[in-house]
Amino acid sequence: MAIDTRRAWREAAALIREHRARLSTGLAILVVNRASSLALPAALGVLVDDIAGKHRTDLIWPLALGILAAGLVQAVSGYGLSQLLGVAGQRAITGLRQRVHDHVLRLPITRFDSSQSGTLVSRVMTDAEGIRNLVGTGIVHLVGGIITSVVVLGILSWLNWRLTLGIIVILVIFGAILAKTFSSMRPLFRQRSKLQGEISGSLGQVLAGMRTVKIFTAEERLKVSFAKDTDRLFDLVKRTLTGFSWSGAVTLVILALVAALVVVQGGHDLVAGRMSTRELVQYIAFTMLLAAPIGQLAAIGTQITEAFAGLDRIRELLASPVERPDGTPCPPLEGRVAFTNVGFAYETGRPVLHDISLEVEPGRTIALVGPSGSGKTTLVSLVLALAQPTGGVIRVDGQDLATLDLTSYRRQLGVVLQDNWLLDASVADNLRFSRPSATDAQVLEALKAASADGFVAALPQGLDTLVGERGVKLSGGQRQRLAIARALLADPRILVLDEATSALDSESEAEIQGALARLRAGRTTFVIAHRLSTIRHADEILVLDQGRIVERGPHHTLMATGGLYRRLHDRQHAVEADRHINPGEELKA
Repeated sequence: MAIDTRRAWREAAALIREHRARLSTGLAILVVNRASSLALPAALGVLVDDIAGKHRTDLIWPLALGILAAGLVQAVSGYGLSQLLGVAGQRAITGLRQRVHDHVLRLPITRFDSSQSGTLVSRVMTDAEGIRNLVGTGIVHLVGGIITSVVVLGILSWLNWRLTLGIIVILVIFGAILAKTFSSMRPLFRQRSKLQGEISGSLGQVLAGMRTVKIFTAEERLKVSFAKDTDRLFDLVKRTLTGFSWSGAVTLVILALVAALVVVQGGHDLVAGRMSTRELVQYIAFTMLLAAPIGQLAAIGTQITEAFAGLDRIRELLASPVERPDGTPCPPLEGRVAFTNVGFAYETGRPVLHDISLEVEPGRTIALVGPSGSGKTTLVSLVLALAQPTGGVIRVDGQDLATLDLTSYRRQLGVVLQDNWLLDASVADNLRFSRPSATDAQVLEALKAASADGFVAALPQGLDTLVGERGVKLSGGQRQRLAIARALLADPRILVLDEATSALDSESEAEIQGALARLRAGRTTFVIAHRLSTIRHADEILVLDQGRIVERGPHHTLMATGGLYRRLHDRQHAVEADRHINPGEELKA
């Protein structure tokens, strides 16, 4: 996305308007703070002219007390300003993070399939962090620095307008150099943030799969890969630091030029009688006061440039289309699902499903079988409204699924997968993820129906036992039972079982099949299974091949037909028989 500076400033202005009350208060405090800083340069004139020149010793104590009072005003206003702007900045960051997080939650599932989670985390957490410099110290100090500079330049012009004109010319050149520097640094900040997100995503994947990493001794390869990525990040950081150092060096040169000009021109004017000693001393003091905002400008400019780079990336994300934002509220479902000539493609011109038509009555169980890549998972994704068909219509209880409110529809769905996602939380919290209002009695009832109450009771803290990240502290069978209990607790009208037992041994599968049977009772169920022995009793079996339904019917009919289903069944049966007769053959191979 091309960098649009005017749009970035408009977005910054919108953020500033949102927090204008605190920022206005902060600016008023800053004006008081900067006004009190004028006391010392003014006092130097009195010290040189009245006390040193006219020996007015009666002015010493009043002058000292005035300087002390001004210092106290600066200290109190500086403390108040820091507190006020710090809170304003954090409030803005929190609001933006919440806004971006809410948008991420509404993105379609295809966006998550094509993005690293670390990149999205970076958008939510890191990119939002930079706006503290827009709605916090940065923008106020920038405006305050401009106000201070204008006031000081006005005083300097009154003292010696010719000398001040030369200073203004130097400052204009300085501003042009900084603008060019910041313009070149902004893309670097964007690239740096993007790469940081990618590295975080890769690191998260590695940590989540550490068992696999160690089993395949991939530590060295991952070490090299991480080193390459962090070296690239180092190069980007180094280039931004170079830009920051350059702007700092230019600032020092500019201040030196201003000082040299004051010495040369001020010295000539003093000798020629165009300036008095008092005026020259005051001029030097006020010039030193001007040096503070000039010195801050490079740092503030860098901070704001980085904030704009973060806003660029956040804007890209917020511009991403979300799932259907509204629709007709979905009434309580009976569970009738109908596909009419449905097609789907993840990429244009490469369809995954072709002309799918089927009708499922409430309470019936439909099994989906077929070779890998035949479209089984895609079909149930359409039922779950995780994707939208590119052709045809899906109706639920006679209503077009594309018109229904997704939230009220999905509340009536249940899913049990092969590898179920569990929170790093307690057993009870994981079950209540599907129904937050469930009581302990309802949770225990769901566990009992899923044949999970026995092992949960044996856990150290029972329902309060932490299961670890992705349920790592539980066995595969235990995780599946919790997933079934979670689905039972949701009391869904439409249920999807996607390879729910394929990762389990025969004993665990036999135990869980009873729980799955109780879960399916009275619910419209779509079952994906590679183990064909688990779907013999399905009301109808759909055989998919290359995105088309090539056979359909109950088990005995498809076996008698002798088509693809029969071949898949016989091949699987032969493999299982061979394993039973020669259990060590695979290990020998």
